[in-house]
Amino acid sequence: MRLNFEPKWIAWEITRRCNLKCVHCRSSSTLEVEGHPDFSFSEATRVIDDIVSYAKPVVVLSGCEPLLRDDVFDIATYGTDKGLRMCLATNGLLVNQDVCDKIKASGIKMVSLSLDGSTAEVHDNFRNQAGAFDGMMNAARLFKKNDIPFLINSSFTKRNRDEVPKVYELAKKLGATAWYMFMIVPTGRGEDIMEELVSQEMYDELLDWHYEMEKNEDELLVRPTCAPNYYRVLLQKKKEQGDEFERRSLKFSTGGAKGCLAGQVICLIDVDGNVLPCSYFPKAAGNVREQSFKDIWENSKLFQDMRNFAAYKGRCGKCEYINVCGGCRARAYAMSGDYMDEEPFCNYVPRNYKVEEEA
Repeated sequence: MRLNFEPKWIAWEITRRCNLKCVHCRSSSTLEVEGHPDFSFSEATRVIDDIVSYAKPVVVLSGCEPLLRDDVFDIATYGTDKGLRMCLATNGLLVNQDVCDKIKASGIKMVSLSLDGSTAEVHDNFRNQAGAFDGMMNAARLFKKNDIPFLINSSFTKRNRDEVPKVYELAKKLGATAWYMFMIVPTGRGEDIMEELVSQEMYDELLDWHYEMEKNEDELLVRPTCAPNYYRVLLQKKKEQGDEFERRSLKFSTGGAKGCLAGQVICLIDVDGNVLPCSYFPKAAGNVREQSFKDIWENSKLFQDMRNFAAYKGRCGKCEYINVCGGCRARAYAMSGDYMDEEPFCNYVPRNYKVEEEA
């Protein structure tokens, strides 16, 4: 068994509404969403009580855009009072001094911002909204001024691939505590830009770039996200670089976990109460309006399947790096319709895998 399968991090979609229309949005969100209304504050407290009765994970109040909810800080305060480490994910456009004061008062420990380009031209194009870049930069400035820790998530396709090192440098300049390089998984509106997904060769180039950057980075926590085969790359380069960098790189907030974390130590609860393996995996393991979170986490067939590494198919099933990688289950599901299939963006051929097995 690779890990103790305990929920350590939950993203919670508290609204499907958003003030942006990003090209890669997993929820295809708009400002007014039909059929997926916000749940009540009383339901929010019930869900928190249910989670706390079983575990004490980090809970990220997310969306689409959580600041569109008037009671977002009431939810955060309730979670804090219950002993949860509460965090917030926002695009930054609605952040002002009042919001910063409420973030601190509610006990929110970390805020994540999204930055997909080093200039307004690139970021605003990716976010489909003029002013998105200026709003994000203003939020980062206010967070820094108010001593609110924040991290930056950056998503990349062929559209903004050349921005990767520039965005990394800007994240450092802004004073972020961490920078996560996201490799797009084609779900939601992301399905409309399939031709923009980075190629397999470009994917490998980005992982190599990240490796060289990370081994010299001592100030900023960095890691590629939705790219579990990065940890195969780390081990393959172990002989060349030595052990020290590898040991440092494999430690992060999920308690030392690595590779694909979906359904292993993380999950998403969407606005309708569905529990999904991760933000990019549209298949539900259960619903917290019908079952306890504990029952879903421990007993759902979907989660049990995903934790059964011996049943993985194709190259992933034969790979000697299965315990540190596992392949992106969401990407396998999006590209083939089978979440147990091999990672489609990995070109590694395992030692005991025969090419003819693909036939």
